[in-house]
Amino acid sequence: MSAAVFRSLLADGGIVTVTATRRPGAPALAARMQEVARLARHTEARHDSREQVVISMDRAPGPQERDWELAVVLADRAVRGLLPHAPAPAPQLALGWSHDWQRGRIDGHDAATPPPGALLGGPRHLRHLGALTGQPDVSAAVSSARAWFPLHSGGINDSLCWVEVSVYPLDPGAAPDDEAIAAPGLDSARQHAVRQALAGARHFDGETASRWRTTVRFGQDGLHGNSYELALVLADRLARGREFRPRGRIIASGCSNAWHAGQVDAVEGLAPKCALIAREAAAGDRVLLPRAWEAGLPPGLRDALRAKGASLACVERIGII
Repeated sequence: MSAAVFRSLLADGGIVTVTATRRPGAPALAARMQEVARLARHTEARHDSREQVVISMDRAPGPQERDWELAVVLADRAVRGLLPHAPAPAPQLALGWSHDWQRGRIDGHDAATPPPGALLGGPRHLRHLGALTGQPDVSAAVSSARAWFPLHSGGINDSLCWVEVSVYPLDPGAAPDDEAIAAPGLDSARQHAVRQALAGARHFDGETASRWRTTVRFGQDGLHGNSYELALVLADRLARGREFRPRGRIIASGCSNAWHAGQVDAVEGLAPKCALIAREAAAGDRVLLPRAWEAGLPPGLRDALRAKGASLACVERIGII
């Protein structure tokens, strides 16, 4: 890391020092740090999105290392006044990682011989974030659901991708907050699209977005288009108890120009997406496609899905599936 320092003079005669630092870029690590911190905020009863937190590391961990995750979560909470913390130069040593930060759970740590006094995450140590402040494990209050959608790009990587929605009840009377719906890892434009779709579909349910803190995750990066929207909305409805869970998966493709009216519109790629669904569907799956596609469905698609134990419905609105 290199640094440059310059000084200037203020009107009161005081000196101001300007420092610029440069370090090798690590965009993947930065994105993962942001994702971990955002996911762990999911079970906080209140969150003020006006607070801006910048988290950095003085050296980059290995690509497979994850024990730093707990330290990132604790630093994010401590700097916002949610946790007491020791001032430098005696910061707490924390080791831990989780597959479900949005539930407030800590799955384990990898260090074989951690130093004495280290805060360790895992089943026999710190199992959930609430324990840090004497609070109960709130993971049971988090409801999560997934739905799948065909991800088609015309190549060998075509597959069914999942979208997961986790919801946690907010305090009654909590003020509306755009960041009550968060999608860590997505760019700002995609996050806005996700928020708009969920807010519109919840309006159709007669429910306000501010009732839930919501976290959205996708199984793959680099999404294009909006054909994931129907799967997103259905995963949200499942998580909020508005939809019946199938024995298998919900597989859906569709978008809408009017989610607030519950409307389901067609998307591009009918033939290849139907072929992908027919190939990947399994027993117990429920396939939902736009009503506008019904007349153009490939011959034999319904029978092929039925033979696998899956069902197919073409819908023009949500809420009547």
